[in-house]
Amino acid sequence: MPITFRKSFRILPGVRININRRSWSVTLGGKNGPHYTRSSTGQRTTSWDLPGPFGWRSSRSRRRTGE
Repeated sequence: MPITFRKSFRILPGVRININRRSWSVTLGGKNGPHYTRSSTGQRTTSWDLPGPFGWRSSRSRRRTGE
């Protein structure tokens, strides 16, 4: 079983900084409604928690250029 690390800090109401072994990210949004996340790896995620076991998520990764 691998050892994992994850820590989340609330810096303002509706703003969180998330840190793990490989990257960090900033999440904007409250408990209800949409959440917008930008990662240090270039990934952008928009998610929305819906009532019950439902939810919606859309992710977009950074495109590599110059290869």
